[in-house]
Amino acid sequence: MKLRRLVAIPGSLLLAGAALAAANLTLAAAPAAASSGQHAAVNCEYSALCAEVADPGSVFGSEYVGHDEPSNVFYSNVPGAGNHMTYSVRLPHDPSPDNPNTPGKSYQFELNGSIWFGMALCATQSYPEQVSTCTPDSDSNIVDPAVSPNHPGTAFLELQLYPPGWVPWPTWQIATGASGCDPTRWCAAMNIFSLAQDPVNGTVLNPACQARVGSIEYFNFAFLTKNGRTTAPANPVDATTATFTPDPARDLFMNSGDNITVSLGDTPHGLRASIHDVNTDQTGSMTASAANGFGQVQYDPTGTTCNNMPYDFHPMYSTSSEQTRVIWAAHTYNIAESNEIGHFENCSGPNPIPATPFGLDASGNPVTCPAGNTEGFGPNTSPTDGDDDFCFPASEALRIHINGCTDTNTGFDSLAYQPVWPDGNTLLHPEPFLFSSPRTGFGDRVNYSRVAFEADIPRIEPGNCRFTGQGCTPLPITDKGAPVAFYPFFSAFQQGLQNEQGNGGCVWAFGNRLPGANDFGGHTQFGSLLETTYLAVGGHGATTVRFNNFRQILANPCPAGGNQG
Repeated sequence: MKLRRLVAIPGSLLLAGAALAAANLTLAAAPAAASSGQHAAVNCEYSALCAEVADPGSVFGSEYVGHDEPSNVFYSNVPGAGNHMTYSVRLPHDPSPDNPNTPGKSYQFELNGSIWFGMALCATQSYPEQVSTCTPDSDSNIVDPAVSPNHPGTAFLELQLYPPGWVPWPTWQIATGASGCDPTRWCAAMNIFSLAQDPVNGTVLNPACQARVGSIEYFNFAFLTKNGRTTAPANPVDATTATFTPDPARDLFMNSGDNITVSLGDTPHGLRASIHDVNTDQTGSMTASAANGFGQVQYDPTGTTCNNMPYDFHPMYSTSSEQTRVIWAAHTYNIAESNEIGHFENCSGPNPIPATPFGLDASGNPVTCPAGNTEGFGPNTSPTDGDDDFCFPASEALRIHINGCTDTNTGFDSLAYQPVWPDGNTLLHPEPFLFSSPRTGFGDRVNYSRVAFEADIPRIEPGNCRFTGQGCTPLPITDKGAPVAFYPFFSAFQQGLQNEQGNGGCVWAFGNRLPGANDFGGHTQFGSLLETTYLAVGGHGATTVRFNNFRQILANPCPAGGNQG
C-alpha cells in the first residue's frame, strides 16, 4: 500500500501532508517526546482503532485499505435490547513469553489488536448531517436511506479490550493503533466514532479542523477508570497525550484468566460502560458525558476553526435488528462483539528495526520493515511489502519481545490468516476469548433471540467485488492471488463459564476449531453475500448499493445463563 507522507507537529499530532498545508501548520523536524498536556489525535486513515467506514474513497482517498472485523451480531425486539445489556467474559491466557519467534507460536496481540463490544449512538454533528435532533433509545431513528436521507446523526461505540505484552500505550497510539497497557494485564477503553460528512451535499469537515482531530472520522476516547471519571479530556478537539496514557493507579487493569462482567446501559447523562472483575472484585466504568469531557466536533465544512460541543452520548435505538444500523459504517449492525484482526505483521531478517519514539523516522515518515527482511516466520515467511509500516523493535515490547509492524490491512498476508488461532494447543497458541450472548430486560435475564455471523471481507478485498458483488470470496484472496491459508470463526461451548450470579450457560469463542465446541461450519458460517443500501456521496439524496459483508442469521444457538425470556 502506498502511504501518504506523515509528519509530526508540536503536540505529537500525526497528519497527512495535504491537511497540514491546508491548516497552515508549522512542521517539526522530528517527533519529540510529548508531555502529558500536549494535544494528541489519531489519524483514522492509519489507525487500527477506528470503526470501518462504508465509503473509504470519499473519506480517506484511494490509498486506504481497511479493517477486517469478523463479528457476532445479536438481535432482539425486546425494548431496551438496543441500549442495555450485560455480557459474561473470560479473558484468555497467552503462551509462555519464552522463545516467542518459535514457528507457529502466537499471542493475542498478534491476532487481535483489540476485541470490542459495539452499539449505535446518537450524534447530531455526525453523518448524514441532515437533521439536528436524535431521540435517544428510540426506534423512531430507524430511517432507510432508500426511503429518505433524513436519518439522525449517528456515532458508533466500541468498548475495546486490549491484550497485554507488546509495545505500550501511548507509543503505538501516536503511531497507528491499540496495544498493551501492561506486560501481563488487560485494560479497556470507550471509543465513540463519528463521521463528519454530509453525503447529500458532498461536503466534509473543514481542513483545519480535520488537522486538529485527525481526519473526518474522529473519536472520543477514555479508559475505564475505577472512579468512573476521565483522567484527561475525551473529545478529539481537547484530547492530550494523557488521554491515551493508561494509569495503573486509576484505570481498571485485569488479569488474563479473570472472569469479568461487561455492562452497557443508558443513564440520564449518557451511555455508561462498566466492567466488574469477578476475580479481583474491582470495577471500572466510564460514562460518555459532557462532564467527563466527551463532545462532538461542530460540523463546519467551510470555516477555519474547530470547536468542541460538550455532549452526552446516548444509545440511538430501543431494539436491535437488521434495521438498527450505523448507516455510514461498513458493518450493518447495532449490538455486536467483534475482533480487530489482520493489522499485526512480524518483521525478521538481517536488518534491525530502528528504535523510534512513535514509529516515525527523523523526517516524520512511518518506520518500515527494513529492506531484506521478511514478514511472518517459519514456513509462512514472505518478502516485506507496502503495508509493513509503523514498525517497532522487540526491545520496545513490554514482555513478549517480537519485532512487529502494524498498519491497515493490505493483502490478507499477516499472521492472523495462518492457523495459529486458539485451538486447544496452549503451548503454542493463546486460549480463546470467551463471552456469553448478551442479556437484556429486567434484571438482565432475557436472551437475544437471533444472532448473525458477519464478516466485512468484501469491503477490503481488491478489485470491484464490493461494487458489483462479482468475485467476492468467503476466504479472502491474498495479494499473491490465492485464498488465505486460514480465516478465523466463532464456536460455541454449550457448557460455558459461570458468571458472577452463579448462572452457567453457553459461551462463544473465536479462533480455530476447539475441542468440544460447535463451529457452525468454520469459515463458511459467515453465509452469503449481503447487499446494503447507502447514500451516494454528493448525490442529493440518491442511493447506491455496496456488497461489504457476508452474513448469516440464525436463531440464537448459544443462550446465556439465566434466560427468562
